[in-house]
Amino acid sequence: MKVNEAFKQYSLVPTRYQKIGSVSVATTNKGKFVFKDSQINLNILEYLKSRNFDYMPSFVNDVSSDGFQITEYLDDFDIPLEQKALDMVSLVALLHSKTTHYKEVDLNDFEQIYEDIDNNLEYLYGYYTDIITVIESKVFMSPSEYLLARNINVIYESIDDCKDRLEHFHDLILGKRKRRDVVLHNNLSLDHFVRNESSFLISWDKAKIGSPVFDIYKLYRKHALDLDFEEILREYERHYPLMEDEKALFFTLISMPNLITFDDTEFNMCKKISKEIDMIYKTRRFTTKKV
Repeated sequence: MKVNEAFKQYSLVPTRYQKIGSVSVATTNKGKFVFKDSQINLNILEYLKSRNFDYMPSFVNDVSSDGFQITEYLDDFDIPLEQKALDMVSLVALLHSKTTHYKEVDLNDFEQIYEDIDNNLEYLYGYYTDIITVIESKVFMSPSEYLLARNINVIYESIDDCKDRLEHFHDLILGKRKRRDVVLHNNLSLDHFVRNESSFLISWDKAKIGSPVFDIYKLYRKHALDLDFEEILREYERHYPLMEDEKALFFTLISMPNLITFDDTEFNMCKKISKEIDMIYKTRRFTTKKV
């Protein structure tokens, strides 16, 4: 269905279109609306409604039959970054609180998490060992190769630290038979939070059920270098405390270094490597304070 036909179906007359990210914003005779293809999990949407979680844009259309979304456009107040982040995690904590349920699991479910992380760590160690062997065999290193070679021990130390945290997590899950699950927004960033007279989470296309850890982990990966995450985690736990094994999993995940691939310009590669080293140092300080 064409955009104009879709709006006409709901008595909306577009006069102007703007492209913002992956969505179109249309100014119409009844105000501004967001239009995009629908990928939202309708079962989760209904579940959120049943739990009285209303902090999302209102749908104008019937998403289940139309195959697209038309939602109200929400204006965003200009507030300081740190305050916006605190407001967002308070809302995420409310989302998790309203949708908490416990699932019976066997040990294999937890063991799978352990094994997946352990395999990733082994792969990272082998990857960096191979790449540093190639770099150190060169007579002349590029600036980015030299930057990685100078800091390779920092990456190895972060892998070792992650392994220690993983073993601690494993000790905590032995004998555990229930897992706490929630609705995950699963795409948290400050770009997906709107603050005006109320608070709203937008862009729900990746929403799913899972451990609350993964929302906070993904938020950390996106904004750890921009924000004081110690304060953010404290605000989240003020409303929704993590269990001991959940917190151990969170610290394990954030301690895992990213895989750096040499697939960009020399200038961008230097930026990428510097950012990863900064992330490792900041995470080390953060986790040392919290453990």
